[in-house]
Amino acid sequence: MTDRLPAPVRKVGDTFKSFTPGQKAVTIVAVLALAIGGYFFATWAAKPSYAPLFSNLSSKDASAIVESLQGAGTPYELSNGGQTILVPQDQVYDLRLQLSGEGLPGESDTGYALLDQQGITTSDFMQHTNYQRALEGELASTIKSIDGVEAATVHLVIPQKDVFADDQNKTTASVLVQSKSSQPLAGEQVQAIVHLVASSVEGLDPTQVTVAGADGRILSSGGGAPVATGGNSGGESETVAFQNRLNASLQNMLDSVVGPGNSVVTTTAELDFDQTETTTKTYTADPSLPALSEKIRREAYNGNGNGQGGVLGPDNVQVPNGANGTGQYEQTDTTRNNAINETLEARRSAPGSVKRLNAAVMLNSTVAGTIDPAQIQQLISVAAGIDPARGDAVAVAAMPFDTSAATAAQAALAQSAAAEVAAKQESLIKTAGMVLVVLILIFLAWRASRRAKKRKALTPAELAHLERMQAALEQQRLAELNAMIPSPAIEAAPQYDAARDERQREIEQMVEDQPEEMASLLRGWLAAGR
Repeated sequence: MTDRLPAPVRKVGDTFKSFTPGQKAVTIVAVLALAIGGYFFATWAAKPSYAPLFSNLSSKDASAIVESLQGAGTPYELSNGGQTILVPQDQVYDLRLQLSGEGLPGESDTGYALLDQQGITTSDFMQHTNYQRALEGELASTIKSIDGVEAATVHLVIPQKDVFADDQNKTTASVLVQSKSSQPLAGEQVQAIVHLVASSVEGLDPTQVTVAGADGRILSSGGGAPVATGGNSGGESETVAFQNRLNASLQNMLDSVVGPGNSVVTTTAELDFDQTETTTKTYTADPSLPALSEKIRREAYNGNGNGQGGVLGPDNVQVPNGANGTGQYEQTDTTRNNAINETLEARRSAPGSVKRLNAAVMLNSTVAGTIDPAQIQQLISVAAGIDPARGDAVAVAAMPFDTSAATAAQAALAQSAAAEVAAKQESLIKTAGMVLVVLILIFLAWRASRRAKKRKALTPAELAHLERMQAALEQQRLAELNAMIPSPAIEAAPQYDAARDERQREIEQMVEDQPEEMASLLRGWLAAGR
């Protein structure tokens, strides 16, 4: 049965048979290690790369799509809490077409696809309602594409136009969004949603859009301005942001002077968020320009003093030159309308101006012993824009810092870094050890194979002695046959030839099966001959 095997297989089998039990165990372990490693590598290499099939799916659509993929035997993976389905990259487009034929995702017909279902007999009210539903679905799909938005619902109130009414109701909208718990929506994203909805609906003003979160919090109550989260008003959030920016800039300056960790700066700001508007009207005239209109009125009186009547007017008014003298009276009135320039100026102050600012600086006395606190106070005053007339104040103090927590944290950080380096070294040592073991096993197998080959191969002297021994045996058998068989019996010659060939095959088989014993026997014969 063994003779039917190919020559390489028989050679490997004979080589393995010639190994000692220890070598056989090492060889088996090496082969198993290579086989297991090759299996895991082949599994990793054969794993297909996945790509998103659909994203931001509802639970109903995701369940239906997963059920369809399971029925077709298609591998898939879920991510983003089950809202994104991943499939092999080379099957993405085929699966999209296949699932689209099955009507999946099922909620994709909530947009303008609703308008395709209208018939000829659809009333105006149903057309208006379907258009409103389609617009709401399209806006919800658009809002869900914003990063951080998991689900969105849009409700529109679009009043019908009435040509006989002078006062029309305004279009309003409300948006309900659900964001990721670990990534709440920022103010810019809320503002983008407001203006996106307002710009997509005819006649909708941003002040008429309300955005609310799935947790019941109002994100924007109109005007496009987001409402600060966390229960704080917009003024408080702006104040905190201003203080953080100012603290960071002042801390960077102090770190350059006393070094990191040797100073602490804290600012308290009071900002004015009142919006005031001032309107100023100014009139100016250019004297070089002619007047728009001019009116001159002149009045003159001449008398001879012979009047007999009394004087008109109060009794104490005296007539010039006496009662008999000559009287004259002249009066001129001029009315001129000049061209004037009218300037109307409206100023609206932006909210957020600083009403009062206080700053406190604490220095580590062990490090900042040679630093003048007055210089630090002057630097802080200039950098922060301290105005004493406004009531601002700056305080600088030097005292010893408690660095026990920082020292413990630094020690823990160093210990963590050392543990990480030790883990990397241990991983490298393990990998190098495995590679070394595999190389040692391969070397031992190669060395055992060479030894087996050396044991099987006979030296030229042993081969020559074996040939001489075989020739002597043949001559001895020939002489015995000649003595036992008469000369006329010529028929024995073929039997002699067959026996010789059989004996030669037996010797060759013994040399192949038991090379070590034959080599030892030949060495004994050679030693005895010497």
